Order: sequence, then structure tokens, then C-alpha cells
Amino acid sequence: MKLTFYGGAGEVTGANYLLESGGAKILIDCGLRQGKNYCELPNFKPFPYNPKEISAVFVTHSHIDHTGRLPQLARCGFKERVISTPPAKDFAEAMLLDSEHVLLEEASHCGEKPLYTTEDIDKICSMWEGVQYHKKMQIGPFEIELWNAGHILGSSSVVVLTEGKRIVFSGDLGNIPNPFITDTEYIKEADYTLIESAYGDKIHEGADTRKEELRKTIINIIKNRGVLLIPTFALERTQEIIFELNDLAESKRIPRVPIFIDSPLAIKLTSVYQKYSRDPMYFNAESIARTEGGDAIFSFPGLKATLTTEESKTIDKIPAPKIVIAGAGMSQGGRIRRHEMRYLPSSKNTILFIGFQVQGSLGRRILEGAKTVQINSENVPVRSKVVSISGYSAHADQSQLMKWLAPMKKTLKKVFVVQGEEDQLKSLAQNIHQNFKLDAVVPSMGETVVL
Repeated sequence: MKLTFYGGAGEVTGANYLLESGGAKILIDCGLRQGKNYCELPNFKPFPYNPKEISAVFVTHSHIDHTGRLPQLARCGFKERVISTPPAKDFAEAMLLDSEHVLLEEASHCGEKPLYTTEDIDKICSMWEGVQYHKKMQIGPFEIELWNAGHILGSSSVVVLTEGKRIVFSGDLGNIPNPFITDTEYIKEADYTLIESAYGDKIHEGADTRKEELRKTIINIIKNRGVLLIPTFALERTQEIIFELNDLAESKRIPRVPIFIDSPLAIKLTSVYQKYSRDPMYFNAESIARTEGGDAIFSFPGLKATLTTEESKTIDKIPAPKIVIAGAGMSQGGRIRRHEMRYLPSSKNTILFIGFQVQGSLGRRILEGAKTVQINSENVPVRSKVVSISGYSAHADQSQLMKWLAPMKKTLKKVFVVQGEEDQLKSLAQNIHQNFKLDAVVPSMGETVVL
């Protein structure tokens, strides 16, 4: 049995793992590598394996750095099954369609052919199956089961049993407790595991602390009569912030101020949340009770969704104080860039980061203190206040990652630390080795290991 790391090794994005046994091959994730650009140049290279030989692809969740090359896989001859939970399937189709025009523009800029077309997206979605947690599937010599990863709605860890060995692919693990979705499940035994490490050297603020930091940031904006910009990922971060803002306003901890969701994709994805909002497999008991009690947890007075470009432009006419929530989460595209051009130059305003900012991204440069940034070929001064609340990240921190790993420590032969930057990878691997006395390694891109 062989495992090869074709993405997510030595970097946060581009998760793509090939597992081979008995002549059969399956993939876990097939994501886009991202950084300074939405789509980095390596994505345009041919796959390092033959897509026609892949028996199935298992998708841990629907973020583009885990799904973004799937239509390209279909374009190159893959014709078998793609499997995830039903919510992940619903999200992925919307996100892939939303990404297509961005990828088209970036391909044109770097002189490459587009990765795929909308027809390729339709093709891969026609092969996609939604499977519930803990329904065991047999693909050749592989028995596969999805466990709740608690990262975003419908996210999974993939557990594979073959040749008498159990291999666990963590996917992205959740920052718990989550205010509305069900929490991460703990797997009791495995021979090998791959564990993500996006926050492998950090500890998040607690739930109460992060909400208080959000409240203080909003109160300061109101006092300054400024604008609060929140670059958010359309999936999960937007919905969680809406949930928190609703809670703060209903408990009268903040005054009502105009709040705009300026992301067509986030608006579409919120409807998927509403679709599953009464399902106890995905939503926790408290949020279901609130929904059944008549509380529209993703809608409240003062919240306006601006779907069209014309509606988006009307935000500028609304006097401050106001809050603008817009994609993309790392400021690599989307409507947030227009708002940043307008509002970053004023010291009255604040930009708040609530998600991971990958190295090289515009968001990372702002977060690290750049005095001037280039947006749409213009130099934009950064005089606004810059705030980060890591507790709103959808990723587990170091203590949560260790807690997830702990039940497996007695049976594990080796741990592969993936999906992190160099400091996070090394810190988590060292922590695992020191505390659990396990062989924890950081694989390199393209490395093959025999299990």
C-alpha cells in the first residue's frame, strides 16, 4: 500500500492525496493551490497521475483548496464517483461555478488555458454522490467511512480500511465549540493519520473572548463613526459572523447599525445552511431549537444582502457607522477589494480578519502591517486600524488538534503533518513527538511512502 502527497505537503492549500492498494487508486481531495494568486501556476500543470486510473475521489469538504481541481480532473478523463456528505456536495457546485470566472481571468493574465469550463463543472457534479456520516462504502479493496470533522457544515474526516490497516485523513478540523453546527467527532484508533496544521503553533481565543473582542471592535467603530470591513470566506465564516452579530444585537450588547452582506456567493450558500438547519446530524440542538422557535438565525433587522452590483454600490451612500461583510476571505478577489480601496485610507475605519490569511495573499500583507498595498493596479494607503480575531477561524488550534489525535495515540504507527506553513508544521510535529512519543513527520511534495 502506497500513499503519495500531491498537495497539502509543506503548504496550507491544494490538498491532494493518492492512496494505492491492490492495483486500485483513490484520491482524498483534489484542491487548488493558492497563495499570492487565487490560482497559483502549478495548478496549470498536468496531474502527476492518470485521472483515468482513479476509482473514486473522497472530498473532505467544499473549500476550493480541497475541490478546485475536480472539474479539471473530469476534463482529463476521470469518469468515476466523487463522494462527500450531501451539504458538501451542495456547497461545492455553487463554489466551483463561482470560481470559474476568476480562474478564467487568472489564466488569461499568466498566458495559460483555462483549467476548466462550466461544462466540466456540470460533468463532475453529475458524478458526485452525497453520503451521510458513518455509512460504510466499498471501493475495490478500500472500505471508507466519513466522520464529522466539525470544520464547516458537512465537513468530514475520511477513514480508510485496507490490507488490515486503518488510515485517517483529518481534512480540516473544526474550532469547537461552533455556535450552530455539530462538533468534531473523535476517532478511537488508527494505524496512520494525516493531520492538518493551519494553526499548529497557535491557541485561539475562547468563544466568550472572541465575541467580546468583536463587540469592542463594533463599539469603537460606532464611536469613531467609521466603517468596519470584514473580509470573509463565503462558506461558514460569513454565516458564523451573521449568527454572532444577531446574538449581540438581540442581547442589546451592541446597538443596531446597518450591516451588509456584500457577497452573492455567501447569500447563495446561506440558503444551503437553511436547507439543513433542522437536521440534527449537522446542526446542534440549541440552533435547531432557536430555528423551531421562530428565530431566523441568519437574518435580522438591519441586515441587508446586496446581491447585484448595483445594490453593492449603494453601500457607499449609506452614512457611517456601518459594517460591510464581503468576500473574498483573504482579499484575493471579490467585492471586498473595492471596499478596501475606498475605506483602508481612513484612520476612522477598521478592517477585521477572522480567518486564516495564507502567505502571499493581500489579506496577509495587510495583517502584517503593510503601509501601502496594490489593489487592482492602484497603490492604496493603509491607515485604517487592522484587527485579527483568530477565535473565529474554522480551523482547530494546537490544543484542539492534539485533543483530536489523543484517542488514536496508542495504535498509531506514524503521523503525517500536512496543510500548514513551515512553522506550524514543525511546531505541531514536535509537539506530537514530545507529548505522545509518536513518529510525527512532515512529508514533502510528491513524496511516496509505503504503509
